[in-house]
Amino acid sequence: MKSLLIAVLPLAFVLSGCKVNEGEAYEKDKAPEERSEYVGTEGLAQAQKDKLYLMDKELRDKCNDAKISYAVAKSNNNEKEAQAQKAIMANTCKGK
Repeated sequence: MKSLLIAVLPLAFVLSGCKVNEGEAYEKDKAPEERSEYVGTEGLAQAQKDKLYLMDKELRDKCNDAKISYAVAKSNNNEKEAQAQKAIMANTCKGK
């Protein structure tokens, strides 16, 4: 029993130290676009949130670009380009 305790105690000490050296789950002081390191389950959950945010941001940016291009095409009486931008808006401007 004593030898088992002697063997288990250092192992428990080493394993508890791993959590201390693990660091932050993710880089909380950075914007989602700038984060590159995620650690553990909390980091993995944040990585998923960041990916969703970035995908949504990309769609919003494409939507805004298409709206601007659509307005320019309409002002230049370019119906072909206006229709192309309208199709992009239909695919990227969700809920608007």
